[in-house]
Amino acid sequence: MQKKLYRSRTDRKILGVCGGLAEYFNVDSTLVRVIVVLVALLGGCGLLAYLIAALIMPEEP
Repeated sequence: MQKKLYRSRTDRKILGVCGGLAEYFNVDSTLVRVIVVLVALLGGCGLLAYLIAALIMPEEP
């Protein structure tokens, strides 16, 4: 069975990107959210990457 990357409908705070990534990699969504926030604060490109992912990733059927 092939895994597909979707934005989560159930585990979402804003757009479901972190929840979808957490489901795809089978990790806790809080960990993914913390990593995204750290990248956004430290590197500055995290917010842009999040927005691009939200535009590209389809929503869970």
